[in-house]
Amino acid sequence: MSEQNFDVVVLGGGSGGYAAALRAVQLGLTVGLIEKGKLGGTCLHVGCIPTKALLHSAEVADVSRDAGKYGVKTTFDGVDIAAVTAFREGIVASKYKGLQGLIKARGITVITGEGHLVSPTTVQVGDDTIVGKNVILATGSYSRSLPGLEIGGRVITSEHALELDYIPKKVAVLGGGVIGVEFASVWKSFGADVSIVEALPHLVPNEEESVSKQFERAFRKRGIDFTLGVRFQSVTQNDQGVVVTLENGATIEADILLVAVGRGPVTAGLGYDEVGITMDRGFVLTDERLATNVPGVYAVGDIVPGLQLAHRGFQQGIFVAEEIAGLNPIVVEDINIPKVTYSDPEVASVGYSEAKAAEKFGADKIATYEYNLGGNGKSSILGTSGSIKLVRVTDGPIIGVHMIGARVGELIGEGQLIVNWEAYPEDITPLVHAHPTQNEALGEAFMALAGKPLHAM
Repeated sequence: MSEQNFDVVVLGGGSGGYAAALRAVQLGLTVGLIEKGKLGGTCLHVGCIPTKALLHSAEVADVSRDAGKYGVKTTFDGVDIAAVTAFREGIVASKYKGLQGLIKARGITVITGEGHLVSPTTVQVGDDTIVGKNVILATGSYSRSLPGLEIGGRVITSEHALELDYIPKKVAVLGGGVIGVEFASVWKSFGADVSIVEALPHLVPNEEESVSKQFERAFRKRGIDFTLGVRFQSVTQNDQGVVVTLENGATIEADILLVAVGRGPVTAGLGYDEVGITMDRGFVLTDERLATNVPGVYAVGDIVPGLQLAHRGFQQGIFVAEEIAGLNPIVVEDINIPKVTYSDPEVASVGYSEAKAAEKFGADKIATYEYNLGGNGKSSILGTSGSIKLVRVTDGPIIGVHMIGARVGELIGEGQLIVNWEAYPEDITPLVHAHPTQNEALGEAFMALAGKPLHAM
C-alpha cells in the first residue's frame, strides 16, 4: 500500500485525459495519469482510428470496382477481411506505441488500474492512494443500448463490429447518426446489404437539414435502405440471424443488428456522487471553464454534456491543464467545434445551421448561400457531388459552414477558423485558394455571399 502525490491527477487516459497530462507537464506540473485499459482510450483502440482505417479500406474497394471509368484496368476480387483487420490493427498498434513513448518521454507517471474518487483530492487505485492538488475526471463513454434491448449474440455494438472476422450478407443498423452511417457505409462498400432504422426524421439528424437530405439521396443511390421517423420495437435472434420489428409493424431480417444509438458516460461506481459532484443522468456537470461544483475537481470529454467528439475532449484536456496553471485559456463553445462524419459521402460542419441561426438571431437577420460542388473542378475529377452551405449574420460574420461530398472533412479546418474568428465573407474573398482544389469551393461560396459570384449565378 503506497501513496503518491502530484500537482494534477488525471483519471482516464483517453483523448481528454492524456492531452491534459501532456499539457500539464509541459507547464511544469507533476502528473499522475490513471488508466485501467490502454492509453488512448476509445478513440485510438475501438473508435476514431480503427473505424477510419475500415472506411479507407472501403474507399479502396469502391475505387477498385469503379477504376474503369478513370481509364485504369483493374480486377476486383473481393475483400479479404483478415487483411483488412491486419491493416487496421497495424495502424492502431503504431499510434499506441507512439503515444506510450511520448507519455514516457514527458515524465508522466502512469498508474495502471481502475481508479475511484474517494475525496476531492484523492483517487484510490487498488491498494494505492493517488493524491493530487487538482483532479481531472476523464473516464470517457460506452456504447449505449435502448431500454430492454440486450447486447449479445447477433445484436452487437460498434466495438463488436470491429472484431467481426467475416462480412455479413445483410446488416440492420439501429441509429442513423455518425456511428451508424459510418458502419453502414463500410459494409455497403464491402458488399453487404444494409438497412438503417432512425427514429428521427433524417439521417445524420444533427446536421443542417439540406445536408441531411442530400446525404439521404446519396445513400439511396448507393443502395443503402433506411427507415426514418419510426421507432424500434423489438428484435429476435437465432443461429441464422435477427428479425427486427418496428413500431409500425414492419420487420427487417438481417444477419446481425448493429446498435448505434449513441454513447453514455462512464461514471457509475467511480465515487463521483459520493464526493458530492453534481451529476445529471450520469454526466458530470461543469461550468463553462470545466470546473465541477467541488473545488479543484474538473471534468473533460464524453462525461461532460455536449458533443461527444475525441477532438473536443482533447482540446478540453489542454484547456483544463492551462486553467489549472493560471493561463486563463479561451472558451470554445460546442457550437463552434467542427464535426465530421467519415462515410461516403462525408459530412463536415461547424457553427450554426440555418434553422438554429434563425432561432437565435431572427430569420430576417441572417443570409445563406449554397454552392454546388458540380462547379468545382477537383470535385468533378474525384467524381463526387455535394455542396457547401454558408450561414452569415446579414452584413455580419460567417456563423456556419456546412459541407457534404467526398473528402470535405479535410476542408473543415478553414471553416472553423472563419467561424471562430468571426470573419466576414468580405475578409475572405481577397485570399487565394489554390487551383484546382476542393478548397476553391469554399472560396467561391464566400465570394457569392459577399455579392460577387464568379462561377455561380
